[in-house]
Amino acid sequence: MLAVNYSTLRNSLKSYCDKACDESEVIVVTRKGEKNVVLMSVEDYNDMQKRLHNKEYIEMLEKAIRDIKDGKIVAKDLSFFK
Repeated sequence: MLAVNYSTLRNSLKSYCDKACDESEVIVVTRKGEKNVVLMSVEDYNDMQKRLHNKEYIEMLEKAIRDIKDGKIVAKDLSFFK
């Protein structure tokens, strides 16, 4: 995720659009005295919308959050994979 002010974005809009599309970069556009906005590729946006509206995915995330809060996680040492 990148954060860039509005003036910088305006001066290099093509470059930031390319980063969003080619590198799946999310760009937070900061605006002095205004609310910030986000620039991202339409593909990433559509994927995010699909996940947000997928009931099974949301239930899986909610269960994972409950498990973490309830201490039902297992830490593993994976250093032997090196």
